[in-house]
Parts: sequence; C-alpha cells; structure tokens
Amino acid sequence: MPSYKLTYFSIRGLGEPIRHLFHLAGVSFEDERLAYGGSPWEQVKEKYPMSQLSAAILRYLGRKFGFAGKTPEEEAWVDAVVDLFKDFLSEFKHLIYASLNGKSADEIERVRTEIAIPARNVYFKNLNDLLKRSKSGFLIGDGITFADIVVTNYLETLKTFELYNGSDEPKLVALQKKVYEQPGIKECIATRVLTEF
Repeated sequence: MPSYKLTYFSIRGLGEPIRHLFHLAGVSFEDERLAYGGSPWEQVKEKYPMSQLSAAILRYLGRKFGFAGKTPEEEAWVDAVVDLFKDFLSEFKHLIYASLNGKSADEIERVRTEIAIPARNVYFKNLNDLLKRSKSGFLIGDGITFADIVVTNYLETLKTFELYNGSDEPKLVALQKKVYEQPGIKECIATRVLTEF
C-alpha cells in the first residue's frame, strides 16, 4: 500500500475534502499543514496550481477509494458537480478577496450583492434540482461520492460569509448531515479545528 502525504494550508479550503476522503476510506496519511500567508504559502503557490491540483487529487482519490460513482454515467455526473462547484468558487472568491484585502464595507457589499449572491443562487438551484431527483439523499447515485464531500464542506465557508444559514435550504442541510454522519468523516469533524474558510 502506498503512503500518502497531503501538503495544504492550515485552513479547510480545497484540502478539507481530500482529508475527508482519506478518513472516509480509512486510509492513513500525513497531514502537513502550512501557515496560510507568508513565505511557505508563497513558495507552494508558485510551485503548484493549487485549485487545479486539488481537484485532480480529489478525482484520483475518489476513483481509487471507490467514491467517484458506480457507473461511467455517475462518474460523469460527479465530475460535473465538482465543475459546477469550481464555477461557483471562481465567482465567490471575489467576496473572499474583498474581505481579506481590507476593502471598504460598501465595496464588500457590492461584491456580495452583484457577484456572490447571484452565483450562489444559480449554484444552489442546480444542487437542489439534483437532490429533488435523488432517491438516496446524496447528489449522485445511491452512495456518497467526493462531490457530496466537496459541496457540504464548502457550506461551512458560505456560512462564515453569511451566504448560507441552512434554514432556507433543507435539502442541503439534510445532505450535510448525511455526509457528516459517515464513519471516518464523523470522527474527523469532531476533532478538527474549525477555521474561517
């Protein structure tokens, strides 16, 4: 069996779904966490295209551990959901950066209302459409996939930025509960340090 080492920042970000996959599969790994910002972050950021690499790692581990869908059609849908998430993230990042870079309250609110909220609405509509058709409560097929893990992990970040509170999204709340109750993930959630994003 190969040994695994995940090098990522000391935030949830795109690394947390990878961590959850390891825990879900019961596969041990070294979890190297770098300080976010400053020298180590700059060195890694220059060396690796982080978002693309994170998605590639997710797909690789999802397939290797059996959480990528059970048929070629399900695999395609799982990839589509993760791509949908990445499309949303490319818009949502404007709000993260505005907040972290000390933009004025007016500018942050403009980004929230003109960019982040419309993107979130489209994203949530697509997720809810999938969940309405689901018989299992998962996004694709009858079992958990890495798409479920990616989507539910990022709900925490949306909560931080006041773009999700759960009360208006019962299907997403139910999905997150289902994912967080999975053996391995449940233990990981219980012991993790909750970061801002």
